[in-house]
Amino acid sequence: MNRLEKKSFYSFLALYLGSSLLFTLLSGYWYFSAQKNSLESTTYYKLQHLADRISGLVINAHMTSSPLILPKVEKDYEYLLIPAKENRIFEKKYFEDNGFKILVSTAPQEHLNIEYVLVRTDEYHKELKALQINVLVAITLIFITIVVISWILSRLFMRPIHQKVKEIESFIQDISHELNTPITALGMSTSRAMQKKVYDEKILRNISISTKQLYSIYQSLAYLNFSGVNQESQMLNLKLLLVQSIEYYSELSHAKNIKIKADMQDSSLNAIDARVELLFSNLISNAIKYSMPDTTISIVLKEGYFSIEDEGVGIEKEKLNEIFELYKRGSTLAGGFGVGLNIVKQICDEFKIEILVSSEYEVGSKFELRW
Repeated sequence: MNRLEKKSFYSFLALYLGSSLLFTLLSGYWYFSAQKNSLESTTYYKLQHLADRISGLVINAHMTSSPLILPKVEKDYEYLLIPAKENRIFEKKYFEDNGFKILVSTAPQEHLNIEYVLVRTDEYHKELKALQINVLVAITLIFITIVVISWILSRLFMRPIHQKVKEIESFIQDISHELNTPITALGMSTSRAMQKKVYDEKILRNISISTKQLYSIYQSLAYLNFSGVNQESQMLNLKLLLVQSIEYYSELSHAKNIKIKADMQDSSLNAIDARVELLFSNLISNAIKYSMPDTTISIVLKEGYFSIEDEGVGIEKEKLNEIFELYKRGSTLAGGFGVGLNIVKQICDEFKIEILVSSEYEVGSKFELRW
């Protein structure tokens, strides 16, 4: 990842983990508070039940004149019978003292001269401490799990972005390279023309070819950025548009001594003329670009059908499925930045044109359009 990607990645991760930690802590606090209140209530009712049980035995022993048999109690619970003669007064009937929860009951009502039953337990604090440990362990484990999951999700989230950034960086490099060639040719041709003060045909042809290459790049970039602009389609004469496109690239084909063989019949399509011009332009310029010198490009146009076949470098079988993807190139033997065929596919999809491609490596390629 580059510096900007790393900054975005760690900023997203920090924000996600920070909010997750806050949510986890709040959830843990709410859970702990609820369990603490529940434990407090349970402890109180257990003490109250024990006090009532002992008081009941005291009253029963007094009423039946039978000996008082006190019960054994659970571990961590204790009780004390306080006689009335001690004249002790308790301000609170339920309180905490020295780590014990204490409940004072007046239920004996001085039967057997017993005024109070006092019961106490330290079980509450033991269970509360265990609850604290359990909650902290749970929060820690949950947060560790969130960290692991968030790291994996962040990497998965950044993967397509990283791939797209790499494609854009490669795209910019290819654009720079593609623009450099015609711009350099323009500069050199212009300098030669100014020095010679004679504008011969070769210099003017080089200037024309370089200008058309620049305009072709401009058309592709303009389509990628402004293809969403609404334009009305109309019935077009495709033969006329195709003748214009072939003528437009005639200088470039002549420069490589490539012959364009065209078999054209009248054909029509309800579409946008600028889109169709760009469609033909990309297919013809690609065929010229990837063809060897002294070869032939065959073009066929008839109603509902168009094909263009070259004798160029061809496309490897494993790359055929991805040639219409943005920034993907079927071959690196010639220039280009991988948008031409993607534009062709977008235009075909827009006007419901079926596109088929067949190719043999180092033999040539054929593109067929049907509508």
